[in-house]
Amino acid sequence: MEMISVQDIHKSFGSLAVLKGVSLKVEQGEVVALIGRSGSGKSTLLRCLNGLEKADSGYIAVAGHELGEDKLRLRAMRQDVGMVFQSYNLFPHLTVEENIMLAPMRVKKVSRSEARATAQEMLQMVGLADKAESYASQLSGGQQQRVAIARSLAMKPKVMLFDEVTSALDPELTAEVLAVMAMLAKGGMTMVLVTHEMAFARQIADRIIFMHNGKIGEQGRAETFFEQASSAELKAFIGSDIEMQN
Repeated sequence: MEMISVQDIHKSFGSLAVLKGVSLKVEQGEVVALIGRSGSGKSTLLRCLNGLEKADSGYIAVAGHELGEDKLRLRAMRQDVGMVFQSYNLFPHLTVEENIMLAPMRVKKVSRSEARATAQEMLQMVGLADKAESYASQLSGGQQQRVAIARSLAMKPKVMLFDEVTSALDPELTAEVLAVMAMLAKGGMTMVLVTHEMAFARQIADRIIFMHNGKIGEQGRAETFFEQASSAELKAFIGSDIEMQN
């Protein structure tokens, strides 16, 4: 079953063309990693999938919702699509549990008791059941990011989008967050993630897409993607990543 369908989308900011005719499909349960240099269009593509940015032209359907001008349709789509950003965006005046309960109560109109039960379930899933009464300021960056993931999962999404969620974390905290994402992938969650963690992309993704200059440069199965790189741009990107790790 197709969960994401993107056909020939274009997006510009003023005179700067960021997406130049991108098309892709993602099947239910598939994990797709988007890689590429800064400015290649990865995050803009992800934001278009969630309606945070409106494509100038082309067709986008996510989790059975066709994106367009209809705000009600967009709202319905966002109930089925979770997105986690580089910044955690937790409300500092609310406890961890209250942060997670907020959207199900306001958007899905579930009862407080049901929202609390879901929050506890999601915190258990991300390994933070003991932090329900804590505030964001009392948590590490890795813990805050795991709460942000739990908050998205509390809406019971069909698709999860991750935009460089570990880029602000040190290696130890990064490992905490990646472990949660690996667990979601193993559980069959449809996921699209923008990441600079090449080893993680190879490990968790079914497919890797290399974006270059606003287009899909290359794509392929994760286990053989880097060895079978054919374009000079991808080879240079892989080479620069290896140099950064050494």
